[in-house]
Amino acid sequence: MGTPEFAVPSLQILWENGYDIPAVITAPDKPGGRLGLMQSPVKKFALERGLPLLQPEKLKNPIFIEELRACRADLQVVVAFRMLPEVVWAMPPLGTLNLHASLLPKYRGAAPIHWAIINGEAETGLTTFLLRHEIDTGDILFQERLAIGENETAGELHDRMMLIGAQLVLRTVQALERGEAHPRPQADAEATHAPKIFTDTCHIRFDQPTLQVHNFIRGLSPHPGAWALLEGKVFKILRTLKGYAPPTLPPGHFVFPPEGGVKVTTTDGHVQLLEVQLEGKRRMSGEEFRNGYEKRLLGTKLH
Repeated sequence: MGTPEFAVPSLQILWENGYDIPAVITAPDKPGGRLGLMQSPVKKFALERGLPLLQPEKLKNPIFIEELRACRADLQVVVAFRMLPEVVWAMPPLGTLNLHASLLPKYRGAAPIHWAIINGEAETGLTTFLLRHEIDTGDILFQERLAIGENETAGELHDRMMLIGAQLVLRTVQALERGEAHPRPQADAEATHAPKIFTDTCHIRFDQPTLQVHNFIRGLSPHPGAWALLEGKVFKILRTLKGYAPPTLPPGHFVFPPEGGVKVTTTDGHVQLLEVQLEGKRRMSGEEFRNGYEKRLLGTKLH
């Protein structure tokens, strides 16, 4: 059970290792694309391999429940899907395992990769656990730790975790199959949360320290993208470097140093802009942005 690109390697590794997959469950097609509907990455993979597909609108639909029961699955594997009702997750004899992109109980919720970086974590990881009713609270099966680079973006970390997560899913399925998994309860007192990210969440505040601004920007890059307002238009900043020279202007002002590049001031220094996107324009490097906008933006403040 999965929908986005993050879920594809986990499905692929199980298929390549000869597991019988009686059904792939993914989200219904969405409006958009050349043919009027967009298929999920998981659906595309399943169709290419001839795997049976189910795309329920509602997970409590009696017809879907009967189709699922007819699969007679020993185990259900969930990677980046949606919250399951108990009638679904409790169905297989070995239960339903979920892959989560954090070291549970840290960062329970919809956006663990983003929030780990925004909060400046030096380490994160992946967890396989058995589903139960409360989201991301089930007993832990296996975990894999990962260091986060000081300039690594959420997109880069996502792509690393996607492949390492698939290996962890395979290891977990093999252990469950052999009866060698030993689920352990989560320490609920240590839980932290990673709530869903909305457009308003992504508004950059430059009246904060450089490190905080830098982590916020890379934690939201490339999607949905941290933004500020420039002359009333959305200005996304997608990649930065930290700088700690004492700021010559209040936070949020553009600086165009003689040696090149573009900086925006913070409370204790600046962030150098490496990749940006102005509303209605393509992505561009900081240098390209400087070449096109320096004269207009001297002394301008981002809001």
